[in-house]
Amino acid sequence: MRIFLIFLAFALALALVPILGSRALVQDLFTVLCLLVLALNWNLLAGFAGLVSVGQQAFVGIGAYAMFACVILLGLNPILGMLVGGLVAMALSVPVAFFAFRLHGAYFAIGTWAVADIARLSFSQWKALGGGTGTALPKEAVQEMAVIQILRDLFGGSKAAAVDMLTYWLALALVLAVLAASWIFLRSRLGLGLQAVRDNPVAARAVGVDPTRLKALVFLLTAFVTGICGGLLFIQIGRISPDAAFSLLDWTAFVIFIVVIGGIGTLPGPIIGVLVFYGLERALADYGTLYLILLGLIGIAIMLFARRGLWGSFIQRTGFDPLPLGHRAPARATPE
Repeated sequence: MRIFLIFLAFALALALVPILGSRALVQDLFTVLCLLVLALNWNLLAGFAGLVSVGQQAFVGIGAYAMFACVILLGLNPILGMLVGGLVAMALSVPVAFFAFRLHGAYFAIGTWAVADIARLSFSQWKALGGGTGTALPKEAVQEMAVIQILRDLFGGSKAAAVDMLTYWLALALVLAVLAASWIFLRSRLGLGLQAVRDNPVAARAVGVDPTRLKALVFLLTAFVTGICGGLLFIQIGRISPDAAFSLLDWTAFVIFIVVIGGIGTLPGPIIGVLVFYGLERALADYGTLYLILLGLIGIAIMLFARRGLWGSFIQRTGFDPLPLGHRAPARATPE
């Protein structure tokens, strides 16, 4: 109970950032929150379902382009377009899963990367949305939403600052929703079955668990949330291009780094990882390309000396897990 109260207090403090903090801080933390959403999803895929994908940027880009299409071509509200982007990403994940699930291990990873690059090349041919150079989101589409005017009436400031405030709170709400849904799912019968498949597929099949069905469910759900996150990211960015929307470095490589250093296969791991990543980014950003080299060296060191990540190593050394995902069997009464 104490852990949840601490978590609630931390979430409340984050919710107050747009009111008390600077606009630069709001924009920085918005990106961090979106990376956390992507990291939680990738951790669910790789850490719990055993699907090591390096092509999650495909669903970020698909969600972002679907949102732009809804706004520019159909005249829809960007928030509604963001939800449509999630649905489109989930729908397109079905044929991707049909292809990728025939591959295993490194071949699955390479296959998902190939699919993401095919998606990038395909969307670069969409002339209505700028082709290879991309296009910008009409300012009035975002800044004239009724919610923006309400925020300006309550807190003042410019329309752009109100947009930052809205997207930040949406990102925070998405993080909390993903965390809660992941916790509930992983402690449910399906989630426990998924962890059983990860630990021992043969034994899991023996007790009636269908690994393919569970993995496909996780793949579709993570595609949906990743697509929503992609749409939200590019509402705030305001401009899209194939290289930006389908960036392997920004939306997959950094996410893998966050999960690995935090602790793959643990729910708090991505949270620890994104805090470390944000601290390193702030401390090393002025060093240019050296920044990426240092991130790589830190990642290698973690994998060599703390293979379970920072959170996993903490649990291993202390034996204390404040957020267990399994269920303890009730103790049997000793006969008198």
